[in-house]
Amino acid sequence: MMEEVTPKNILMMGPTGVGKTEIARRLAKLMDAPFVKVEATKFTEVGYVGRDVDSMVRDLVETAIRITKASKLEEKYAVADDIAEEKIIDAIVPGSKKAAGDQKSGPFDFILNNGGYQSQKQQYEEQQQKKAEEEAVKSSTGDLGLQREQVRQQLREGRLEDQYIEIQVTDQPKSNELDMSNEGMGIAIGNIFGDMMPKKTKTKKVTVREARKILREEEAQNLIDMDQVTEEALTNAEQNGIIFIDEIDKIASGSSYGSGADVSREGVQRDILPIVEGSVVNTKHGPVKTDHMLFIGAGAFSVAKPEDLIPELQGRFPIRVELENLSEDDFKRILTVPQNALIKQQIALLETEGVEIEFTDDAIQEIAHMAFLMNEQTENIGARRLHTIIEKLLEDISFNLPDPSKDKIVVDREYVEQKFKEKIHPVELDKFIL
Repeated sequence: MMEEVTPKNILMMGPTGVGKTEIARRLAKLMDAPFVKVEATKFTEVGYVGRDVDSMVRDLVETAIRITKASKLEEKYAVADDIAEEKIIDAIVPGSKKAAGDQKSGPFDFILNNGGYQSQKQQYEEQQQKKAEEEAVKSSTGDLGLQREQVRQQLREGRLEDQYIEIQVTDQPKSNELDMSNEGMGIAIGNIFGDMMPKKTKTKKVTVREARKILREEEAQNLIDMDQVTEEALTNAEQNGIIFIDEIDKIASGSSYGSGADVSREGVQRDILPIVEGSVVNTKHGPVKTDHMLFIGAGAFSVAKPEDLIPELQGRFPIRVELENLSEDDFKRILTVPQNALIKQQIALLETEGVEIEFTDDAIQEIAHMAFLMNEQTENIGARRLHTIIEKLLEDISFNLPDPSKDKIVVDREYVEQKFKEKIHPVELDKFIL
């Protein structure tokens, strides 16, 4: 039955700023799922200029690969730290590096090295030189070993953090992808010759602190198996991926729109159909099935109605959710409850300037009341109105910082009312009198 159980796609309807995107984002975060948000308005029917609907699945695959790669790197950091430490010690302790003769030969050395022929005399001389080097290293190994241990001890105690050292890092070539029609189906030309050419390295002079970061990242990258990452990421995208299609009401070709320039509206709906229903999309990492991805459609549906979408698309979004306008109480909770609530953000931001700011309960209540009133009297832009109000409220305080005479500011109801007395006014009944 597992194959048959497919996600029930959701269609969210509600005015702007009511929290449609936020709900989808939180849902993806809770499930630790790959999540991508796309605007339905940027897609066009095949044959018109614009993005192809398949690109939303490709974007999701890229997101999944990024998430999987990050988690794999996290696992490898412990081993990478040890390797990085060894490389730093090699750079600090002279003479402990490997002999230059150990360099790997490139594929073209045979051609470049006089046809690859060496006289017996040359071979004999090289062997003698190698033996002499090995003897020298053996005789000094005892001293070097002691030196290395001392350096390792100092490194771990953090006494060498600001010392400059020279390290060898892999020279990352600039992206050499040939991008086909801007849809993420790139052909990496470098990969064709990549394995034949030896990797380029360059010397960097950095502090031990920076070297540790660079080497740690590079070694962790070398330790992960990208084939395995890609395989896991594709499975993750297929099984847990969430695609949030915003502004889906803008592609509804209702009768009110009439015919005109928007010729590709209905075509976009028809193009979205097979992806939502379940089909195979080719990406540069391999084919991806969309049968078990969750699609969430969202729109204000203020002009168009869900019934204006073509019936087949309506059927693909069986769960309908209508979100209501935010009340005064909702605004108060948005300001105070979340971990990164707006009030907490402002307190943290002003703390960076050495100013402690305190919002009294009646001030928060008044801000919520103002936001509600403004939304009622002018355009309803939902929770986004709170940003407008808080910015306006703290405008003078922020502008005058840093101010040595201020270290604590209390924002109370009086302060809020004073700030907005000209903005908010009782509804004028005169305009309703004929």
